[in-house]
Amino acid sequence: MTAAVTPDGTEPVRLVQTIPVALIEIDNPPVNATSQAVRAGLLAAIQEVDRNSQIEAVVIACAGRTFVAGADIREFGQTPREPHLPDVINAIEACSKPVVAAVHGTALGGGCEIALACHARVAVPDASFGMPEVKLGLVPGAGGTQRLPRLVGLEAALDLVTSGRTVKAAEALRLGLIDRLSSGDLRQDAMELARELVGQPLRRTGERTVTALETQATVGKLAEIRRKARGAEAPGKAAELVLLSATLPLSDGMARERETFLELRSSEQSAALRHAFFAEREVTRLPGLDSVEPRPVQKVGIVGAGTMGSGIAIAFADAGFDVKVVETSEQALAAGQARITDVYDKQVASGRLTTAARDERLQAISYAVGTDALSDRDLVIEAVFEDLEVKRTLFRDLDAILKPGTILATNTSYLDINLIAAATSRPVDVVGLHFFSPANIMKLLEIVRTDATADDVVATGLSLAKRLRKIPVVCRVCDGFVGNRILSRYRQQAEYLLEEGALPHEVDAALEDFGFPMGPFAVSDLAGLDIAWARRKRLAPTRDPRERYVDIADRLCEAGRFGRKTGAGWYRYEGGKREIDPLVTALVEESSQRRGLTRRSISADEIQSRIRAAIVNEACKILDERIVERPLDVDVVMMHGYGYPAWRGGPLFEADRVGLQSILDQARERAERDGPGWEVAESLTSRAASNAKFYP
Repeated sequence: MTAAVTPDGTEPVRLVQTIPVALIEIDNPPVNATSQAVRAGLLAAIQEVDRNSQIEAVVIACAGRTFVAGADIREFGQTPREPHLPDVINAIEACSKPVVAAVHGTALGGGCEIALACHARVAVPDASFGMPEVKLGLVPGAGGTQRLPRLVGLEAALDLVTSGRTVKAAEALRLGLIDRLSSGDLRQDAMELARELVGQPLRRTGERTVTALETQATVGKLAEIRRKARGAEAPGKAAELVLLSATLPLSDGMARERETFLELRSSEQSAALRHAFFAEREVTRLPGLDSVEPRPVQKVGIVGAGTMGSGIAIAFADAGFDVKVVETSEQALAAGQARITDVYDKQVASGRLTTAARDERLQAISYAVGTDALSDRDLVIEAVFEDLEVKRTLFRDLDAILKPGTILATNTSYLDINLIAAATSRPVDVVGLHFFSPANIMKLLEIVRTDATADDVVATGLSLAKRLRKIPVVCRVCDGFVGNRILSRYRQQAEYLLEEGALPHEVDAALEDFGFPMGPFAVSDLAGLDIAWARRKRLAPTRDPRERYVDIADRLCEAGRFGRKTGAGWYRYEGGKREIDPLVTALVEESSQRRGLTRRSISADEIQSRIRAAIVNEACKILDERIVERPLDVDVVMMHGYGYPAWRGGPLFEADRVGLQSILDQARERAERDGPGWEVAESLTSRAASNAKFYP
């Protein structure tokens, strides 16, 4: 056995010279990333295989839980060190002896590119393949855009490279990305295939040809990819490179790919997406909770089987929990059960879930009328009507039923959880678990700790989020917590824009151009205008009379226009399609007239800058009040709960990059004009004045 030894004495790549089929094993925990030491070791091993006359073929496999899961992202900010990955991969493909990849776990990015360069690929059934570089603002940089279409064709390659999605081994086999599924011992199966290839003409991926798309189809594909990217550069650049594979030889295509990769690596968008990548991981590491053990949770109770309760139940069933859903009547319970069953049936119909998996998850959910059925639960989450007294009464009842140590969680969007916890004799066990709709799909989970919440309850929330595959953000209590508090403020600014001259579709279009998937008025229609209306009515008695208040949304609700569910809100909906409604335009113009405001044309730039200032100013207030501890907490909430474009890195990361002074000036202008509630955050003023950075 020979090894590639690094300066610190470790051996991230080993060549085991079994005869006639050798084994190259990559062992670089935790995910076998293609660090410089791995690249050097892999190149040396391939060169030794080529030289050694006793070796007739070789298998590349990985130790640990995965195949190569990508590049070492820590090297992105450093001067590139040889050997470069494209050179290593070219050497694999050029090897004079058969090279077979044995893939388990994930083959992502550079790992997928290594597999593509091999002369054949074998994978276990649960292996995954993908090129997620666009999610970091990049394109594959070691031949992925050129080799993948040579194996799977342009259509499939465009989909995989521009979306960054992963495919399981069965789909990879159908596409032609791999040659075989392993039926037993992966390495033995790969070695068997390698022996079969000895003496046969080598199937070098880079020598294959690609059938080009028709010109019209190409133009359409590019337009669709750029539309879906909503301002992100990398997907369009990746698509252009994939299409070049049909007209350029491999070496020329790879040169163009490398040039684009290096250009994007130094771009603002890539910096923002790398921030987003690390923030998603850092947000789970809460200071002071490192050594706190979570409580054991397996039996979960859900109170309420409406849209949110059903979604939460599905999320827990998908994660393997024992779930019990309770309602106040048999009728409500049956409606909730039908809602849950329908979600799973649609997943089966679309091919996302097998019938057996659906049945298993449905069996994990039981149903009952009344909260008495929850006495054995480890965690109970309420998802009932958004009314403080309703929730306090429920928690008082649950307190009398549940066993000691059971966690009581509320899914409230805005209410004071301290007051809900005070209705119980065990406030230390009460926490907010704010899911976002649809709860079984949306990744964000706000974990809201009260003044009394025990540390191990917060730790349990973080542990649950991991099991649910959610991205958690821990925050403290305030009206709306992080996301909805910021949303309320910038939606308020959007309504000011209406009174001053904009129309709902113009505000929405400006923010969709900014990169949001939907503008605030379209989102309101989707969520239901009645939810925010209930909150406004709740806050009305304590509203500062000097505060500027726009009543257009109230008047829509009074007319029964609650959004999509009633067929009309800020827009009219015919057959599910959103249409501008002249009645809303007239209502907006009438409101301006009542206020004595002269309507004017408002540019998309002004709309975007005012909304951005509202978001950043309120986010800074949240930091000043220590609702969260770090700017990245806000960024993660806004990106994963509210559609803030990830390629901008989140509002606070972006504010630091674009400059705080213009945002401060805009915030000051709004504070002077719009009165109470719009005061400029202290941290925004001090940071802008000192030119300090939000981020190190």
